[in-house]
Amino acid sequence: MTDRQVIAIIGGGAWGTALAAVAARKGHDTRLYAREQQTVEAINKRQENRAYLPGIALPPQLKATNSLEQALDGADLTLIAVPAQTLRQLTQQIKAHLQPGVPLVLCSKGIEKGTGRFISQVVAEELPDAPVAILSGPSFAMDVARGLPTAVTLAASDVELADSLAATLSSETLRIYASSDVTGVEAGGAIKNVLALAAGTIAGRGLGASAGAAVITRGFVELRRLGEALGARTETLMGLSGLGDLVLTCSSAQSRNFAYGMAVGRGEDLTALKLAEGVHSASVAARIAREHGIDAPIIQTVAEVLEGTVSLDEAIRALLTRPLKREID
Repeated sequence: MTDRQVIAIIGGGAWGTALAAVAARKGHDTRLYAREQQTVEAINKRQENRAYLPGIALPPQLKATNSLEQALDGADLTLIAVPAQTLRQLTQQIKAHLQPGVPLVLCSKGIEKGTGRFISQVVAEELPDAPVAILSGPSFAMDVARGLPTAVTLAASDVELADSLAATLSSETLRIYASSDVTGVEAGGAIKNVLALAAGTIAGRGLGASAGAAVITRGFVELRRLGEALGARTETLMGLSGLGDLVLTCSSAQSRNFAYGMAVGRGEDLTALKLAEGVHSASVAARIAREHGIDAPIIQTVAEVLEGTVSLDEAIRALLTRPLKREID
């Protein structure tokens, strides 16, 4: 699957547009679906997605449409880059337009709030015959769109499919590593969002870089334990889609989750903010940890703060006064 392909990208936000730009620059016949007519017109007429990637010149061969049928017609491969909470609805909309056997690469990160399902599980329920892969890792859309070096992971239960898709989508600047550990790649991508909220809150509260490093490090312990309980491989969680993504999203306000956490830490009004995916995933991740008997105080505390059951000051005090123990326990 390394020759020229017809690739449909569903989702005209920053990440979908960045991936579409990479595919078009590589020479693939690339169609980008966006809901907003103004986004479609801006891409087709001015080669720019001003709403989500302002200032980035998109390749002229990239074509946008607000018709799912047009985007998916004859596609050899479909990338889906929509928020996890809207994925189920989208699968129902595209079902009639998908060709049998066409792989779906899921490019969002998160857990469906109502069901506690990871996104691959959502798609398996709605589109049981579609081959599914997960793309995740430390990547900001702006970096990818600008052609800055980036490395991510693509996982499919069929590792040969993962190899083929990685070869198709990789470029000179986007390096994709194949994996068969779908659970590990998904768990890392979803749980790190919750921990990025914690790291952002620490930064917004002005608690210092030392506290931030502690939250990232101890948060990774929780991510690893929870991921392993779900069946993830340790080496996956230690890789790009786990530790790598955690480090990136816990260190920059380019991360929506980190930025949201900063606003929480500063005590700002959150109503005008775009809701970060970790806000949806926090309570689910905390529940999964409890169900598996996993001690995950940072994840649990984030969920409690977001639910309003404890104040931020109470939460910080509770974490700092936990009983001392050996680090590896």
